[in-house]
Amino acid sequence: MKRQWIAAALLALAGISGAQAQDYPTRTGTVIVPFAPGGPADITGRIVADIFSRHLGQQFVVENVVGAGGTVGALRAARAKADGYTIISGHMGTHAAAPSFYPNLGYDPEKDFEPIGLIAEQPELLAVRKDIPANNLKEFIAYAKANESKLNMGHAGVGSVSYVGCLLLNAAIGIKPTMVPFTGTAPVMNAILAGQIDYDCDPILGPLPHVRAGTVKALAIASKKRSPLLPDVPTSYEQGLPEFDCAPFYALFAPKGTPKPIIDKLAEALSKGLNEEAVQKRLADLGADIAEPNRRGPKALADLVRSEIARLTPILKAATAK
Repeated sequence: MKRQWIAAALLALAGISGAQAQDYPTRTGTVIVPFAPGGPADITGRIVADIFSRHLGQQFVVENVVGAGGTVGALRAARAKADGYTIISGHMGTHAAAPSFYPNLGYDPEKDFEPIGLIAEQPELLAVRKDIPANNLKEFIAYAKANESKLNMGHAGVGSVSYVGCLLLNAAIGIKPTMVPFTGTAPVMNAILAGQIDYDCDPILGPLPHVRAGTVKALAIASKKRSPLLPDVPTSYEQGLPEFDCAPFYALFAPKGTPKPIIDKLAEALSKGLNEEAVQKRLADLGADIAEPNRRGPKALADLVRSEIARLTPILKAATAK
């Protein structure tokens, strides 16, 4: 009798889940962006919110929840009701690197979220203030080593993609500059323009207008291939520093326990949006490499998170060891 009762209860829950998914969404949803407005994470999140609004028939709004390298927003998303109305636009920092930096993180990237899908990957750019006497990576390395004690590096919080990218760079060079935290990479760029910060490592979008205006210098793309947005900027591989390899993933996650039919509905909407020419252009304008169809969906994202945690953890723990 007890087994029959349990089986009936499970069937009833499955029926409720199916009904929820069939009607979903019936009200406004929220996409948490765990960084300040204006940076690559924010713009990517807004593109996704627009995709969901158009393909799911209800408005999805962006909420910027800043702090601690994106982990404040990620923690809020992990603790949100698992009903599909709270989603986080996370990335390599919040869902792969953070465990290496925050022993009391409060969430487990692999266990506390339902992966929805990969959006894109955005190679990082080493950008320096315009009056630093270095015009390529080799010259920057020489300058950094000679001026390590007074060098200031800006980042969007411990564990953010800007922090991880420059940590990989600093470890490869063998320097430990002063690392100055901000609430996002847009404020970092403002500090570089004001001469308060010497350099940062950020997805191409943030520094791009300033590089084109000549107010910031771009020295290296942290990838194997050049960016079509800055075709004259050589890669870290071309300049002999392959250890500086950082193309953070940007992806969507829901709280653990969100019904699978809802996750599938979100994943399908995301994939449809990524197939749109206008969306592809918007992401390409960010310097992003859009997820190919065979790399989309919950399983592919779960595999990516697992592999990035395995790749980054030993490197980052060694780099931050005291």
